[in-house]
Amino acid sequence: MSYLFTSESVSEGHPDKVCDQISDGVLDSLLHQDPMSRVACECFVTTGLVLVGGEVTTKGYVDVQKIVRDVVKDIGYTEAGVGFDADSCAVLSTLHAQSPDIAQGVDTGGAGDQGMMFGYACSETPELMPMPIMFSHKLVKRLAEIRKKENGLMPYLRPDSKSQVTIEYEGKKPVRVHTVVISTQHAPKVSQSKIKADVIEHVIKKVIPKNLLDKNTKYFVNPTGMFEIGGPHGDSGLTGRKIVVDTYGGRAPHGGGAFSGKDPTKVDRSAAYAARHIAKNIVASGLASECQIQVAYAIGVKHPVSIQVQTYGTGIVPDSELEQFIKKNSGEGGAIDLTPRGIIKRLDLRRPIYRKSAAYGHFGRTEKEFSWEKLDLVKLFNTL
Repeated sequence: MSYLFTSESVSEGHPDKVCDQISDGVLDSLLHQDPMSRVACECFVTTGLVLVGGEVTTKGYVDVQKIVRDVVKDIGYTEAGVGFDADSCAVLSTLHAQSPDIAQGVDTGGAGDQGMMFGYACSETPELMPMPIMFSHKLVKRLAEIRKKENGLMPYLRPDSKSQVTIEYEGKKPVRVHTVVISTQHAPKVSQSKIKADVIEHVIKKVIPKNLLDKNTKYFVNPTGMFEIGGPHGDSGLTGRKIVVDTYGGRAPHGGGAFSGKDPTKVDRSAAYAARHIAKNIVASGLASECQIQVAYAIGVKHPVSIQVQTYGTGIVPDSELEQFIKKNSGEGGAIDLTPRGIIKRLDLRRPIYRKSAAYGHFGRTEKEFSWEKLDLVKLFNTL
């Protein structure tokens, strides 16, 4: 059976991603000073304005002005003429103390909120991620690399961009790239024909293997025409508005909770990382070629109220056996401890590692900070 599947990504200069990086920049600053900080930081951006708010309990001090301006400058918004830049934007902060009603459940080691989280892995790519989302991330990341490190190739690039990749499948096997869509912000007075030719040559063909492209692959580059007005000047941004981009590109369900700006006592973040860690190790161990894990929590309660495994018929052992094995090892101190404290300890999540995760996806990453991508449970699963 042949079918198409599409995923999208956005660059670090997209207004929603600007917010995610600021929120995680605040989180990292506080964790650097006080690893026990509890942070729920939200951000809103629009033309010339950054608003930071949320709840914080910490022994540290957060210099919101400096963090915001440093993040915006690192992204590349440094020209006053484009409607948003690091030096002239207004920065407002309304951070305040965390509710004691929430704290009383977290203090005892319970989850900071109720909810369900999903983790997923498949054998389509070396990263054990779905191919459409991995290519989408790599395309916008390549645009940023050219803009920051190889500016002579495409000197007109600006920070805001989006990508979308459609893969054609035969059964569960990806066989070709059907369509690539890229929209990139650019300087004035650049022809659309030049932008399209450059994007195909320097971006698409550098990212996507030649054997997956053919004469029928469709390319849409800046399909609406000019894209000069972008970033927070072109559209407002909010923390947590790109949750599907952050995860699996729509291939797996999403529990609904965003990641950025939240310290690891929030299971929206930490349990989603733990579920990915388990799913990836199951696929890497050869027990399945596709695996989805769902976990669910109640506020103030240590242990998950449910654990579910789905291998979509690819498992070499029954899903119920995998579930029982995970449950057996998921108690406090177990090899797959799924209590909030256990996840934090096992994945070493009290480090200032999060701003890097706020662009180009939280999963399928190879950097050392991404402990939930390690394959340290393969030997354990191979005992099944």
